[in-house]
Amino acid sequence: MTTLSSSAAAPALHRIVIVGGGAGGLELATRLGRTLGRSGRAHVTLIDQARTHFWKPHLHEIAAGSIDVHEHATDYLAQSHWNGFRYRVGRMTGLDRTKRLVHVGPVIDEDGRAVTQGYSRPYDTLVMAVGSRTNDFGTPGVAEHAIALETPEDAGRFHRRLINACLRAHMQPGPLAPGQLNVVIIGAGATGVELAAELHKATRTLVSYNLERIDPERDIRIHLLEAGPRILPALPERIAAAAAALLVKLGVTVRAGSRVTAVDATGVHLETGERIDSELVVWAAGVKAPAFLAELDGLEANRLNQLVVGPTLQTTRDERIFAIGDCAAAPWLGREAGVCVPPRAQAAHQQASHLAAGLPRLLKGNAPVPWHYRDFGSLVSLGEYSTVGNLMGGLVGGNLWVEGLFARTMYLSLYKMHEVALHGWWKTALGSASRWLTRSTEPRVKLH
Repeated sequence: MTTLSSSAAAPALHRIVIVGGGAGGLELATRLGRTLGRSGRAHVTLIDQARTHFWKPHLHEIAAGSIDVHEHATDYLAQSHWNGFRYRVGRMTGLDRTKRLVHVGPVIDEDGRAVTQGYSRPYDTLVMAVGSRTNDFGTPGVAEHAIALETPEDAGRFHRRLINACLRAHMQPGPLAPGQLNVVIIGAGATGVELAAELHKATRTLVSYNLERIDPERDIRIHLLEAGPRILPALPERIAAAAAALLVKLGVTVRAGSRVTAVDATGVHLETGERIDSELVVWAAGVKAPAFLAELDGLEANRLNQLVVGPTLQTTRDERIFAIGDCAAAPWLGREAGVCVPPRAQAAHQQASHLAAGLPRLLKGNAPVPWHYRDFGSLVSLGEYSTVGNLMGGLVGGNLWVEGLFARTMYLSLYKMHEVALHGWWKTALGSASRWLTRSTEPRVKLH
């Protein structure tokens, strides 16, 4: 590997490297670029293997065809140019803490040609923000036959399968095979629940575009499976009960206590010996951080591969390395010992804001300050049908139950806050208006 030095900045500049351009990583790079990069006080670099950023909580809407990824994606190169940081493409493969180097593997395009060679990036401060992945727990057949909604490409691949399945069913000469248009969603966390609601609406809209041979009430069944005792296990029971009741009312089959033991090309197998026929399977169960984090030059990681950090978000074995977002096991200050902050977008946003303010102070020689997670509650969107949740729980000492239009507005505001952090108020407002106008002249569901 070659070692890249920053030719765009003086050698004395403090080098901040952020690995991972998700909700937390890109927000942090953007804010540090504006404050430290533009002023020449530090050299800020963001490394990510993707070319564009998409807010991960919206992936289920791409899978259902409710939104177009191109309308919501942020180009890393453009974002870096406008906000005073540098973007470098590639996937982190290793770390040398002694020499303070991040190792990045080569990038190969779809034709097998090298876009970039492997390289090493020097740092003075490193922030790990690589997010999380679904955990298939080694279940046979998941990797081959199920789709996990990790990236916009995964969500787009599922949507194409859904479109193709409906076109195939409409055009085939004979009757539908058992379960041919079934959809099985394994894992009833927020992603699984929200996907079930979006798919119910999307499939009926899709069929309305002259696919008259398909009867959605008869031919399309959505199965939501959860191994635990209830859906939405990480959220308050009242939210779970309300979401389950609405899904059942829509005709979604909701099954708790249903552990999947295998997935094949035409269905899933349950621990009870039962089989559910389906050619469309989404795996949305379990969360873990990328495996390479457990092998980063001696840094402490837990059983979910998350980097263990202290109250200041610094890793336990290297004060120059921070971790934020889903890849960090951060202590929840104010709770009993051993309780970590849950993997939520609001946590990554708060951590990015904390470091955006704290790292400039650190450069001045000030000691880092602890980060305190503020729990603003949880919201689950059931598409156009409803939104339910609790708000302000961490501020008022209890839960404020919300639902309907008000809850939907608050749910949408979470994404708008993320957009504002990246683009500012005016660009966010103009972009939202442009998308609204475009949607009014296009099909309600993406058809390709």
